[in-house]
Amino acid sequence: MTASYSRYFSTRQTVQSEPLPGSNQVPNSAGGYAFAVDDWTRLDRFLILGAEGGSYYAGERQLAVENAKVVWRCLNSDGLRTVQRILEISESGRAPKNDPAILALAMSASLGDLETRTAALAALPRVCRIGTHLFQFAENIEAFRGWGRALRRSVAGWYTRLEPRALAYQLGKYQQRNGWSHRDLLRLAHPKVEKGSPTERALAWVAGKFDATETPATDPLAFLGAMEQAKRATTKSEIVRLIREHELVRECIPTQWLNEAEVWEALLDKMPLTALVRNLATMTRIGLLSPMSAAVRKVVSDLGNARRLQQSRLHPVALLAALKTYAAGRGERGRNYWQPAPEIVSALDDAFHAAFGNVESTGKRWLLALDVSGSMAGSTIAGIPNLSAREGSAALALLTAATEADHHIVGFTGRGFRINGTQPVTVGGWAWHANNGAGVEPLRISPRQRLDDAIRAISGLPMGPTDCALPMLYALEAKIKADVFVVYTDSETWHGQIHPVQALRRYRERLGISAKLIVVGLVSNGFTIADPEDGGMMDAIGFDTAMPRLISDFAAA
Repeated sequence: MTASYSRYFSTRQTVQSEPLPGSNQVPNSAGGYAFAVDDWTRLDRFLILGAEGGSYYAGERQLAVENAKVVWRCLNSDGLRTVQRILEISESGRAPKNDPAILALAMSASLGDLETRTAALAALPRVCRIGTHLFQFAENIEAFRGWGRALRRSVAGWYTRLEPRALAYQLGKYQQRNGWSHRDLLRLAHPKVEKGSPTERALAWVAGKFDATETPATDPLAFLGAMEQAKRATTKSEIVRLIREHELVRECIPTQWLNEAEVWEALLDKMPLTALVRNLATMTRIGLLSPMSAAVRKVVSDLGNARRLQQSRLHPVALLAALKTYAAGRGERGRNYWQPAPEIVSALDDAFHAAFGNVESTGKRWLLALDVSGSMAGSTIAGIPNLSAREGSAALALLTAATEADHHIVGFTGRGFRINGTQPVTVGGWAWHANNGAGVEPLRISPRQRLDDAIRAISGLPMGPTDCALPMLYALEAKIKADVFVVYTDSETWHGQIHPVQALRRYRERLGISAKLIVVGLVSNGFTIADPEDGGMMDAIGFDTAMPRLISDFAAA
């Protein structure tokens, strides 16, 4: 009998638990093999997705340490490029949270060479735009260095560069966080200001050496005076007056007044969009956002204002998390309940799409494949509670589907699953199952649905192992003509009998279509299923606000 050794070694079909012959693949966290993304790609992933919450296979600590080492390697490779990347992603609002950028900036200001440290400290006010950011920076930087002269001067400059009114707002709204306060930082920084100037009085207020209570309305520090008056107020009407006259924010209002609808109505009048989205549930619960009310109309109008949305840097993830929670009508721990206003739910849905900006259709044929395996359900998006990578993938897929009319959306996992409770059927029906029991099924979600409905449909699917080759094998067997495959995944693939890149090459070869592969990474790990040597494959970062434009341009090229 003739031995068939090629079944053990083939460049055309390799089990995912082994590396592709001749490739530089590395073991992923799940026991399979994938390509390693370069440090600059992984830096972007960290700055946008962070490491909070970890992933299914790597805990938060492990993922955070891995990404911090990536930042360090980038600093050693090109410190100025690293600082510029931190600045670009933070300032453009491309990331759901600013925390990773603040950590990376603290590392740059501590571990880089002299030129890099200087650039990092110069970027401080642009990355740390509010008091809370500055407290985070101070907390992070103490993990890497002491308080030298350059650092003290930079922190002092954060305060002295602000106009007195803006400084008063920062000092009043953001008073402390994680054990840090403005008083702590001012003791370290010792900013030099003109004696008797508004800035000097504002900083003296922090130290308890200036009483702003009787500050006249025309004074730049009137905000601080109104805040002090609010602490002493004895009537609701007095609080409302102070809010309307001085634009006080929620953080400046004593807690006992925050259950009054009239107080929230006054706050809503000039409320920033980020605060508005964060407080929708509270305003509904206390009765302000009641059916057909003027307050509901104002919220809908504010969320529909594209210019305000852009200026606010309100990230799509914040809108998606708000939509998911608000539409559910209860808090994360089930302590508070409310009846969501349908108009606001729809407005949040529209705002999510608008936050990514407009992208024109490419006219290409798109197969959008959602990894619905267990690892995707066990990873969170930017540490947002109850927003898994699997649910996030549905929102991103519908974003592209709303632009590209010629699309097909499927879910895949390493074991067969049934959406409709039916038995597996042959290609052309509702389900396709490979010989190893793996399955792909068209998902009954569409861009005509609200995002919260689509997310519910995805979150209810059973889990299985990861096999990212399945979308291409499914399309090949069904003879689906696709110009672009988009796979939304954590790239922790390990279950299949063939690698994803081999499956794509087989698809291209047999159908004669030069199909492209876009891998949308939803976890800030170091892996991808895209071959970096193949010009028809690219990596994109999930929930990067630049992502829809990037994948559209790549598909159209």
